[in-house]
Amino acid sequence: MSSIQTQPSVSDVFGVETLSKGKPVKLDCVKIDGQVYTITKGPATVVSLEDEWYEDVKNPEAVIAALSEAEFKPDIFTFWQRLPDLQPKFSYPLEWDSIAALPVTTGEEWLATKVSSRLRSQIRKAKKEGLELRETTYDDNFVRGLTEIFNESAVRQGRKFWHYGKDFETVKREFSRYIHREEMIGAYLGDEMIGCIMMGNAGKFGITGQIISKVAHRDKVTNNALIGKAVEVCQQKKLDWLVYLFWSNDSLAEFKRRCGFEETKVPRYFVPLTARGKLMMKLGLHRGFTSALPGRIKTPLKKLRRMWHERKGE
Repeated sequence: MSSIQTQPSVSDVFGVETLSKGKPVKLDCVKIDGQVYTITKGPATVVSLEDEWYEDVKNPEAVIAALSEAEFKPDIFTFWQRLPDLQPKFSYPLEWDSIAALPVTTGEEWLATKVSSRLRSQIRKAKKEGLELRETTYDDNFVRGLTEIFNESAVRQGRKFWHYGKDFETVKREFSRYIHREEMIGAYLGDEMIGCIMMGNAGKFGITGQIISKVAHRDKVTNNALIGKAVEVCQQKKLDWLVYLFWSNDSLAEFKRRCGFEETKVPRYFVPLTARGKLMMKLGLHRGFTSALPGRIKTPLKKLRRMWHERKGE
């Protein structure tokens, strides 16, 4: 007796809480075939898998069919292929997303082959001076250390720091949502936590989620040393890559280069579901207005923002 395949349907819209620019927000979401998808409104209404760093879309064709029948009429469905799936598998319209990826070997090999001799010497010097890197847990001591780091400076990387001014309870609540899939790595000088990574375990690779350290100890190259420890943890967990989210042309990209990350292209698909979706794709607005701005405009705007915050002394 043959089984009848039923078409997955789109659930009613519901809210999912998350952080956006350091503030709690509620995302509009729907559930299709057991997976949660977010609804982003802009020039076009775009639907994408909420946890796309951690999950693959089970059946893109079924999702497209379900969205085409949805009452809220989305304009575009987008999804990508995660590492190590770099060759396009689908015939939908695609673009290439750039992520920062580091192949995992061992911590010692990373230190010996992926970083400069100067940075290697700085990391070794910091360890001789007492810098200790170790796996830890999301307990009150970790949260207190994280809160202290957050409140050290109101400005980081030339912009107002999102988490500055938050108290212990706020930090504990806001950063506890995903700890079931995160590895905590701390950097310590004696009993003082001077930096940490909350590294996501995406099954196929690790993700540097929250990575931060104290400005007062910048001579310890703490963030760089934390990357080396994250490589070790990835090896222990049998994760083949460490990913530092998206690649970009800014000061953070230079940090990624110094730590051995490489620009890696992954295919992202955009499937228009309405005439408006097709128009927005034709106009290059399917990723939103900001993404449509050329680099020659965005770069000066970033410099102006940095100068503004430095002048205000925030």
